[in-house]
Amino acid sequence: MGELITAGIDVGTGAIKAAVTRSDPDTGSVAILGTVRERIHRRDPGKVAELAYAGVLKAAGVSRADVAYLASTGEGDVVTFRDGHFYGMTTHARGASYLFPNARAVIDLGALHARVLVMDERSRVMSSRMTSQCASGTGQFVENIARYLGIRLDEIGPLSQAAPRPEVCSGICAVLAETDVINMVSRGIATGEILRGIHDSIATRIAKLLRSVKAKEAVALTGGLASDSGMVAALARALEEDQGVPLQILAGPLSVHAGALGAALWAAHRLKRLRPSVGSTLHSPVQSPPGP
Repeated sequence: MGELITAGIDVGTGAIKAAVTRSDPDTGSVAILGTVRERIHRRDPGKVAELAYAGVLKAAGVSRADVAYLASTGEGDVVTFRDGHFYGMTTHARGASYLFPNARAVIDLGALHARVLVMDERSRVMSSRMTSQCASGTGQFVENIARYLGIRLDEIGPLSQAAPRPEVCSGICAVLAETDVINMVSRGIATGEILRGIHDSIATRIAKLLRSVKAKEAVALTGGLASDSGMVAALARALEEDQGVPLQILAGPLSVHAGALGAALWAAHRLKRLRPSVGSTLHSPVQSPPGP
């Protein structure tokens, strides 16, 4: 069959991620050619998806004609030029497995939700749980608090980690938590202590979700908050306290792209199953042949 170039676009609420991979189905080798993250910022998600795809193709040094299959995930309906679609849990599991082969659970911390899933060594999702509809455990909530505190997003993690102690914050409701933060500021509580308290509040909720799905061994972190070092540290503390033994938290520079990478990798898997007949059906609008 030879090498395949496939792409994935992960449409989230706050940002759109895109990835291009080159894989050899015969040998199993995979290379990441490029990744891009575009924040939506009240723009038309469809146009942002186009922008992200153009950007990742440029980063990868390939053209649209070179891509054998483009898969979407997340809110994939906005990607009208896709060849197929995969569910978010499936792609985050596959992307996490590629980035961290020893991971057997995933924490996906998105802009408006947080979910945990347990998977096997083949990236098959065995069980999952999601937080309630309250936004106090999400990336968007953390960004809102940072905006109120007047700090940049890249300052959140270092400030939280440097704080000697957390200031307890409500973990029940986003409105109550924001009220807590306003009161903390008025009392002169240090910004780092406020952020550490917010991180700890989110981490405590995630630890309970992981316990409910009986997560063991290594846990990969994906989604927008995967790049927040303060969040990673808080999760490590919460899991050790909740589980009694520390679970290994795995996060890296590409963690935020796990969904897009997973979509690209599943695209290659789908092509392997469909060839040779797939050639005539590629690149027509919204193709959805049978998935894994």
